[in-house]
Amino acid sequence: MRKLLYEAANSILTRSRETFALKTWAMNIAKGHGLKEARVALARRLAVIMHALLGSGPIKLLAAAWLS
Repeated sequence: MRKLLYEAANSILTRSRETFALKTWAMNIAKGHGLKEARVALARRLAVIMHALLGSGPIKLLAAAWLS
């Protein structure tokens, strides 16, 4: 899972042409700390978002059904 999150973050930072809040946030980190650290920070932010989605409402029920 960690590798997939890192790859998603890398894709957002390098492949995506659109500018949106998460990408802007990560690029600001990259200016001060480097692109590698920004990728890790963005991967963690994506994990937090996924965790919040899985912990609430209908998505939690779908995840429980899928995992059982």
